[in-house]
Amino acid sequence: MNRKGFTLVEIMIVVAIIALLA
Repeated sequence: MNRKGFTLVEIMIVVAIIALLA
């Protein structure tokens, strides 16, 4: 799979992890 950038789901996951760590 050739993917450029993040998908909306991946962005939400990263934001959720950062929110938990913050």
